[in-house]
Formats: sequence, structure tokens, C-alpha cells
Amino acid sequence: MGKQLVIDLLKCRECPTCTAGCAYTGHPDNCGIYDLLESAVFALTCRRCVSAPCVDICPEEALSRNPDGIVIRSETLCVACRSCIAICPFGTLLNDFFEKRKSICDYCNFDDSTASLHCVDTCPQQALSFLEAKEAPEQNIFRLNERVLVREHPWKQLVER
Repeated sequence: MGKQLVIDLLKCRECPTCTAGCAYTGHPDNCGIYDLLESAVFALTCRRCVSAPCVDICPEEALSRNPDGIVIRSETLCVACRSCIAICPFGTLLNDFFEKRKSICDYCNFDDSTASLHCVDTCPQQALSFLEAKEAPEQNIFRLNERVLVREHPWKQLVER
């Protein structure tokens, strides 16, 4: 097992705006971490409302659900109006994610296990780490993809009796 990027969303929320840098100069606004944060919030924090007001209010139909019920955003359709943020009844969506152009993390240096990641080095809350880790649901650490783990208190929908 190699090193994983670990995002601690509990610490991440302490920042009013994400200021972690990105070493890849091709990213718009140099913010590749935003894509990972957005994916983590939609996958783990979003309450997956039955009525999905965020999806319904989007004037450009930029939000939809994947087959697993997770909300996803089309960056080509999103105009960053932030209507979804305003209507979310649980306040789980964060302003930082909804820029008109989306940066995609390219996992720089992941092939070099001795390297550090610029986003990790520049995160003021130390919410990002690059280390040997594995999924541990009992510790609220969940796999986002093959290279990223997320620490978050996941929401679980209660079943009506």
C-alpha cells in the first residue's frame, strides 16, 4: 500500500476559505484540491434529501444524482449562482466549491512516496496529510477513490418505522 492523501473535513471546515495551494500551474486559480473537497462533501456529508432542493433549484441543471444517489455537479453547466448553497436545508454545501471553472487534482508526486504535496504543505489547518493510511470506518475514515481518504462524520439516513 502506498501513501494516500487524507482530507480531514472536520478540520477543513475551520477555514473560512480554502487557501491550500497547488503545485500544478495549469489549474485555474491553482486550486486542484477544490475538486476533491467537493467530491468528498457530496459523497459523505450531503444528506441526499429525498426532494433534493439543490438539484431542483439549479437554473442550469448543473446538479444531478449518480446511480448511487450522490449529487454531482457538471462544471460545464454550473454558472456559480450558488442557489444550491442557499437552499440546502442542512448547510452542507460550501461556497469554495462552486467556481465556474473546476480544477481537477492531478495527484502530483503520488508516484514518489518520499515527496510531499504542496497542498498538504500549505494547508493552514493541517487538514490535509500524505501518509500510509487505509480506510477505517470505525475511525470515520472513508475511501473517496484509490488515492484519497476522507475523515468525516458521515450522515446516515434514518429509516422510517
